[in-house]
Amino acid sequence: MIGQADAEAAFLEAWQADRLHHAWLLAGPQGMGKGSFAMRVARFLVTHGRSGDATTLDDPGDSAASRLADAGNHPEIIHLTRQPKDKGKELARNITIDQVRGMIRRLHLSLSLGEWRVVIIDAVDDLETDGANALLKTLEEPPARTLFLLVSHSPGRLLPTIRSRCRILRFQPVGRDVMTSWLHDLRAMLDMAEVRAIVTASGGVPGKALALIDSDVAALEKKLLAIATTGDPGNRLRDALAREIGGSSNRERLELVIDIVPGLLARIARERPVAEIAPVLAQWDRIQRTVRDAIRGSYDGAMVGFEIGNCLAELAPREAQPAR
Repeated sequence: MIGQADAEAAFLEAWQADRLHHAWLLAGPQGMGKGSFAMRVARFLVTHGRSGDATTLDDPGDSAASRLADAGNHPEIIHLTRQPKDKGKELARNITIDQVRGMIRRLHLSLSLGEWRVVIIDAVDDLETDGANALLKTLEEPPARTLFLLVSHSPGRLLPTIRSRCRILRFQPVGRDVMTSWLHDLRAMLDMAEVRAIVTASGGVPGKALALIDSDVAALEKKLLAIATTGDPGNRLRDALAREIGGSSNRERLELVIDIVPGLLARIARERPVAEIAPVLAQWDRIQRTVRDAIRGSYDGAMVGFEIGNCLAELAPREAQPAR
């Protein structure tokens, strides 16, 4: 994990003072490492006592409990997540009410090892309505020595009554300098142009950055910038973009373009006089509408790509645009 020292410090401060709130909402964009943080907290609690002087969640603690936690077999760590459907690879749409009921039954049992039981729900956004209501009742009357860690990518969509019973830890996007240094250390062979492109496209989300490492982001960014610079007379670049990201097999390339465009437009806006920023913002609004409408409809990648190209072409200097 990178860039989340504040969240770790806040938790350890509460633990050291023996004032742990019974429920913590880990809120932030998907890919920030919230699930990994929850697992580190769970491992820490089941390998330590009620309070102490540890200064990091990676403090080893009790070795026997640590081995069980690392193997995923510790009896006091309960992990709820979406399960595979019909023994296949595809995951169920929700965390079911039956999973929540099973968790509640385990909460009535006495602790069999250590001083803490930890429940991780990743993500709490995935709970069925009945499951969310059942969880709420448990949060209202929590068992002793039980800690709930609720991972949420969209906390605004949760029941307000669930949010109100949690202490919130917000996981903020990581700064550009920290992300750049981290990626350089992680993949020293990446050239700096590629690192900068990944950092921009990831929006400060480490998980997204990892997914982009082998995607040749810099080359795709260069193609998009060429459309915005030349106006693409004859539509050659736009046609090529539509072919590259069209079709169901190219969905990841389409999503990559959607990730790249905001940073690219911000870069163009920074390089232009203040009086010329409004057209950039207008094209960004147009791109957002295009993507939103496509998601609601058939999600035609070729159409989305060509229309994004049209928006970028509108930003080319007037002398580079074809006469109308």
